[in-house]
Amino acid sequence: MMPQRLARYAATLEQLERKGRRRTLTQPSGIDFTSNDYLGLAGSARLSASVISAIERGVPVGAGGSRLLRGNHPEHEALEAEAAAFFHSERMLYFGSGYAANVAIISTLPQRNDLVVYDELIHASAHEGMAAGRAKAVAVPHNDLDAFADVIRNWRDEGGKGHPWIAVESLYSMDGDRSPLAGLAEVADRYDGFLLIDEAHATGVHGADGRGLAAGLEGRDNVVVLHTCGKALGSSGALVGGSSVLCDYLVNHARPFIYATAPSPLAAASVREALRILADEPQLRHKLQRMIEYANEQLVRHLGIQGSGSQILPVILGDSARTLRVAQQMQADGFDIRAIRPPTVPANTARLRIAITLNVDCPVIANMFERLAQVMAQEHL
Repeated sequence: MMPQRLARYAATLEQLERKGRRRTLTQPSGIDFTSNDYLGLAGSARLSASVISAIERGVPVGAGGSRLLRGNHPEHEALEAEAAAFFHSERMLYFGSGYAANVAIISTLPQRNDLVVYDELIHASAHEGMAAGRAKAVAVPHNDLDAFADVIRNWRDEGGKGHPWIAVESLYSMDGDRSPLAGLAEVADRYDGFLLIDEAHATGVHGADGRGLAAGLEGRDNVVVLHTCGKALGSSGALVGGSSVLCDYLVNHARPFIYATAPSPLAAASVREALRILADEPQLRHKLQRMIEYANEQLVRHLGIQGSGSQILPVILGDSARTLRVAQQMQADGFDIRAIRPPTVPANTARLRIAITLNVDCPVIANMFERLAQVMAQEHL
């Protein structure tokens, strides 16, 4: 019999099960249409060799402490210097994860009298940062450039004295669409504000040399950019780029940086190599872009759905239970496609999130969409 003290948790899990929202852990199997390993670097020989080389020259597995204690390794500093040069940022800081970096940025940099204006579809980590921060936060409709300006202007008219902070993703993780970065930068400049850009799904895939969609903005003193290293870069951690003043402020005030054990120096070594791959092997990005165009065409051809234009293709079905059934059938057919359900996405927008990576090729993409169309027809979707 279950102890009474656990019953409330079990009841919540049962409720999630009835709603088709209960999450479980499964090991990867089937053809990859779900990972964020966009360039196929996670298992690449070149990244593996870089880690072996680092071990041979004495780089440790663990940092042994926080960056401010004994955990600051030369690999961390070398990565930050090389990344700052690559992304054209004045300075960069290496965090253990994109989640921790986002929490650190948004909980630390906006001050008490400031205002954070964020896109309603921004990542959960940004919400954690805002909840832990001191500034007022206001959501605006997705990608509504005028709404950002309106909220800031009204705040100023009502006596707002601080600085506005605009928080967005450059490429949204569940919809695959782009943020109007140039317009947002203009709004930030107009109101003496800052622009926070999460490049998680653009880094390595989009922009000049794979520097992301914010490549033309990085280096400005009022722009802070986050590049995660566990997606297209095939490793782990995250790089935060900004002015030296803001980065030094994070070192002194960001709790996720100060109180966390530093990332593995071996991970830093692998990210250094991933940045070299971006510079040395542009054909990887070019091949992926051709596959992205092909996948978007196949989505229209087989399902009559207009694609996002990026490597993230949402197929919105609405009902969580039906979405889960379709995903499970595709997995049974050998295609690793996952169901994304609320609360990860808004209510009634449960979806299949199809990711295009170099772990597949165009014939496999065509086969997948052909089978998906059949499964959805069987489900009367």
